[in-house]
Amino acid sequence: MSEATGIRVVPSGTGLAASVEGLDLSRPLDDAQWQAVIDAIAAHGVLRFPAQQLTSQQLFEFSSRFGTPEINVGGMFQEPGLPQVMILSNKVRDGKPIGIGDAGQDWHTDMSYSGTVAFANVLYALEVPHRDGRPLGETRFSDMAAAYDTLPDDVKAKIEGRTATHDFEKFWEMMRREKGSPRPPLTAAQRAAKPPVSHPLVMRHPLSGRRTLYANPGYAMFVDGMDRAESDALLEFLFAHQVQERFVHVHRWTKGDLLMWDNLRTIHKAIGDYGPTEPRLIKRCQVMADKVLPQGTAGAAASAPVHA
Repeated sequence: MSEATGIRVVPSGTGLAASVEGLDLSRPLDDAQWQAVIDAIAAHGVLRFPAQQLTSQQLFEFSSRFGTPEINVGGMFQEPGLPQVMILSNKVRDGKPIGIGDAGQDWHTDMSYSGTVAFANVLYALEVPHRDGRPLGETRFSDMAAAYDTLPDDVKAKIEGRTATHDFEKFWEMMRREKGSPRPPLTAAQRAAKPPVSHPLVMRHPLSGRRTLYANPGYAMFVDGMDRAESDALLEFLFAHQVQERFVHVHRWTKGDLLMWDNLRTIHKAIGDYGPTEPRLIKRCQVMADKVLPQGTAGAAASAPVHA
């Protein structure tokens, strides 16, 4: 435990993730506490802050310490008066869903479809579904730094300096086709707001200095400047490589958990193994990388100076 902050960081033992104890996130972080959280996420990638009791405003204020909270381009299920807070839920009120119920149920990195990318996701669990005493709706993470480290040398050489195109519509349409999805087709204005963008396949993490893969099954479409068949084969290999069990950490939710993870180091997926009578309610902020990356871009991360 740090005597200066009162914070204890307990690694998960999986090589990814840690619990952070001794912080009441309903209170503003002082500078030493902020630095301790930055150091912890740089080291562990996924942080669990257990037993929190937060309002939506407090969730927003905590998230804002690490970057600008994004207003999601989908424009669905936002907290009234606080659109940076998105509601993830399968609950229904007056015959209408109160939140998005199919969020993230395939491997992806949030905001890789954007020119300015996301540093962190911050999710706060208010209701967690259970069945036979077991929590449902776990979230899985895979470590893109470890995935890069274990690539064959010839693949590392092949992807060095390469970029890939990412597209918001790819993942949206994949989720929209799922049975019972409430997602409408994207409007022309939504497509124009998030056109396809290119990012490096490999970036240097601005906090840890480690090299990480930045190509995920949810949004990466093709490798720029490469024959499409060769591009498809390369991405298929990278996607299969990066979700091997040796890289994966599973978070099983408890009410009051605040989970913060690093989008520059991880990909993630939600598991929708709960039914409509097993209520789930989570509130989310998406924190952009404008405080940890020059210009907030993945391209800048390829050669950015290390902050920590």
